[in-house]
Amino acid sequence: EEEETGEGDLAETSRVVAKKTSTQGASINPRNREEETSKMNIFRLAGDMTHLASVLVLLLKIHTIKSCAGVSLKTQELYVIVFVTRYLDILTSFISIYNTLMKLIFLGSSFSIVWYMKYHKTVQRTYDREQDTFRHWFLVLPCLLLALLIHEKFTILEVLWTFSLYLEAVAILPQLVLLQRTRNIDNLTGQYIFLLGGYRGFYILNWIYRYFTEPHYVHWITWISGLVQTLLYADFFYYYFLSWKNNKKLQLPA
Repeated sequence: EEEETGEGDLAETSRVVAKKTSTQGASINPRNREEETSKMNIFRLAGDMTHLASVLVLLLKIHTIKSCAGVSLKTQELYVIVFVTRYLDILTSFISIYNTLMKLIFLGSSFSIVWYMKYHKTVQRTYDREQDTFRHWFLVLPCLLLALLIHEKFTILEVLWTFSLYLEAVAILPQLVLLQRTRNIDNLTGQYIFLLGGYRGFYILNWIYRYFTEPHYVHWITWISGLVQTLLYADFFYYYFLSWKNNKKLQLPA
């Protein structure tokens, strides 16, 4: 099965390859590996590129404007945990250049964003600490406990991969709360959130497509986590659409 860069397909491919390695020997037939990595479709590609675009938009805002106003450091710290725990297999498995490159991009960008917000002299002064007070660490422990209870296989990498799915599903909460509190959403921040939600929407279409075109394609943990994450964006998308329709500045209700 091919992996997703955001919801777990990147890690999923490595997990499948790792399982085949343990059962078939120390190496994998190149043809089998090629088959493993060939299941790209337009929805998955659109999801990957939309997710990548969201990161680039945020880095553009921070690097060029030297401002992180309206961006939640709490959410960005949670994304660091998500990508680190999800992509530990980068040290043990090689699937494809695309697979590895996307993992490195998301790891590097998440660390870069947090560094800018915490340590860059100019950027850190624009961070709204007084409003970004969501107790995000309270999300980590429940997600870890849930991963220990509900997973596909009880191994360290498998549990951490499952934990990353659960945590990503709720990682956007501090960001949404911050936007509701400040109600002042600039265009780049709004586009960043819109693209994040868009990437999730494309991945749902990817799962639907694969369900009807691939035999035995069922991943309840991934699906439910992704659905929860998508539902959290519903309110934002509603007001984003209204602002676009009425040609007004985007504002969320307090």
